[in-house]
Amino acid sequence: MTELEQTPDDRTLHVYVGAENRLRKRTKEMIRAAESDDDREEIGHVHVLNFESEAELARLLSPANLELLRAIRQHRPESMRAAADLVDRDFKQVHQNLTELSELGVIELVSEGRSKRPVAQYDDIQVHYSLVNGEPASERAGA
Repeated sequence: MTELEQTPDDRTLHVYVGAENRLRKRTKEMIRAAESDDDREEIGHVHVLNFESEAELARLLSPANLELLRAIRQHRPESMRAAADLVDRDFKQVHQNLTELSELGVIELVSEGRSKRPVAQYDDIQVHYSLVNGEPASERAGA
C-alpha cells in the first residue's frame, strides 16, 4: 500500500502544506491502482486537507483545537456547550473553534433542536510537510 492508500474504514485525515504537486502525484498513483483489478479491493477513501500556508496548519493544530478534537472524539459531547465544559473553557471561544473546525471539514456540527452536536470525522491526523529548502513543495515544483 502507498502512503495515501487506506482501508475502507480508515478515519485518517491527511494534511498537506503547499504540496499540490506531491498531492497530485499521489492522487494519480491511486487512480492507476484503482483502475487495476488486482488492487481495487485494497483502496479505500482518502481524506485530504491541503493548506497553502503554515499559518493555516497552525490554526488546525493549535493546542486549543487539538484539545477540543480529542475531547469530542473521546467523550462525544451532546452539544457545543457540553464540549466547552469538557475542556473547561469559555463557550464563546469554544464555539469559535468548533465553527472553524467545521469549516475545515474536520468535525461536523449536527443540528439537534436548538443546539449543535460536534462530531469527530477522523480518528487520526497525519501531517505531510516537506522540509526541503524551507519552502512549500508547490513553490519548489514551480506550481
